Amino acid sequence: MTVFKIQGGSSLVGELEVPGSKNASLAILSSVLLGRGTTVLHNVPRVSDTLTKARLLTNFGAEVEWREGSLIVDSTDIHPGEAEEETVRSIRTSFYLLGPLLARNGRAELPAPGGCKIGARPVDFHLKGLALLGADVVLEGGVYKARTRGLRGAEIYLDFPSAGATQHLMATATLADGVTVIQNAAVEPEVTALAAFLNRMGARIEGAGTSTITITGVASLEGCEFRVPSDRLQAGTYLAAAAITRGDVTVRGILPDNQTALVNKLREAGARIDEGPDWVRVACDRRLQGIRVKTMPYPGFPTDMQQIMAAVLTLAEGTSVVEETIYESRIGHVAELNRMGARVRVEGRATIIEGVPSLSGSTVEASDLRAGAALVLAGLAAEGTTLVKNVRHIDRGYENFEHTLTALGGRVERIEAAETEEARQHQE
Repeated sequence: MTVFKIQGGSSLVGELEVPGSKNASLAILSSVLLGRGTTVLHNVPRVSDTLTKARLLTNFGAEVEWREGSLIVDSTDIHPGEAEEETVRSIRTSFYLLGPLLARNGRAELPAPGGCKIGARPVDFHLKGLALLGADVVLEGGVYKARTRGLRGAEIYLDFPSAGATQHLMATATLADGVTVIQNAAVEPEVTALAAFLNRMGARIEGAGTSTITITGVASLEGCEFRVPSDRLQAGTYLAAAAITRGDVTVRGILPDNQTALVNKLREAGARIDEGPDWVRVACDRRLQGIRVKTMPYPGFPTDMQQIMAAVLTLAEGTSVVEETIYESRIGHVAELNRMGARVRVEGRATIIEGVPSLSGSTVEASDLRAGAALVLAGLAAEGTTLVKNVRHIDRGYENFEHTLTALGGRVERIEAAETEEARQHQE
C-alpha cells in the first residue's frame, strides 16, 4: 500500500494544463461500443478508472490499445460477453455499458455497479428510461439481465437531472428506431462532450447542454477520432489548492465558464480571480472569509468540489456552511480534517465549519476520491507532515497528482506504507 507524504507550509505557484476529463472519458468509453470499426480517443487521462474501463471493454470483444497518449478501440466485433463482478463493481460507470451493449446485441448482462461510497446512487432513472426504449431489464442474483426485441424512440422525463442517466439513455437511443426526447436532462459539460462524440460517430443528437435533448435514431454508428476536453474537476482542485496555500496558480487549456460556480465562491471568500479565453488564475495572499456553499446540479456548485471546498474553508475566518444536496453521505472528509485540527461538524446535510488559524499535520485516510483530494490540499496548507492513506482512491481521478503538485512548489511524495511504519518504530 502506498501513501502520500506531504510536508506542509509551501504556497503553490505556477501554471499548468490538466489532462482530459475522467468523467467524460468514462461516458465515452461506455458508448464507444455503439460504433463499428476503430475509434481513436485523444487526451484520455491515464487514471485507474479509465484503465479499468478500457480493460473492461475487452470482455465484450473490443480490441484496446494505448498508444502515444491516445486510446485506440476497435469495436467491430462486439458480443454480450461476461464481465468480472469485481472489475464492474470497482467503477460505477460500468453500468452505462448496459444500454450500448443492448443496442448492439439485443441482450446484455452486467453485475450491479459500485464506485465511491458517498451515498445512495440508485439506477432507477436508468432502468425506467431503458424500459421506455423497449428494454426488459431484471436483477437476478446481483446481475442486471437485459433483453430487447428492438429499441424504439420514446418520451423520457427524468425526475432528477442525473448526468449518468442522461448520458446512458442518450447513447442508447442513438440506435433506437424513431425519435427519443429526454426532458429535464442534465446539462453538465460531460453530457455535451458525449453528445459531440456520438455525433462524430454519426448520431443525430440535438439540444445537448439544455434540459431537452432530442435523439433521432440511426441504423448504425461508425468509429471516429475525438479529443476529450480538459477535466474541469482537476482544474478546480488546483485552483482551490492555490486558495488554501495562499498561492498563485493559473490553469490553462480549460473553459472558464465551467469553473464559474467555484471561482465565484472563491472570490466571495476573498481570493483574487483572473480569467482569459482559455485560462483561470486564482491568487490569495491573506486569510479567507467564511462563506455558504450549496451543491446543485450544473451549473450550480459541483458536488465533486464540495469536500475540497470544505478543506479550503477550514482555514477561513469565521463560520462557513457547506450544504450537500446531491449525496447524503459525502462526509468522509469531516473526521479526518478534524484530526488535523479543523473544527468541522455535520448537521443533517450541512457541514458547519468553524475556521481555525492553522492545521497540523497528521495521519489521515481517504474514504473516497474527492475526500482524498481534500485531505491532500489540507496537508499542503498544514504545519508539519501529513500522511494520506488509501491513495488508490485518489488515483481513480487524478493523473500524476503528486508530481503536478510538486511542480507547483508543493512537497508531496508517494511512499510505501512500510517506510512510514519503519520511521515510526525508529522514533519510538
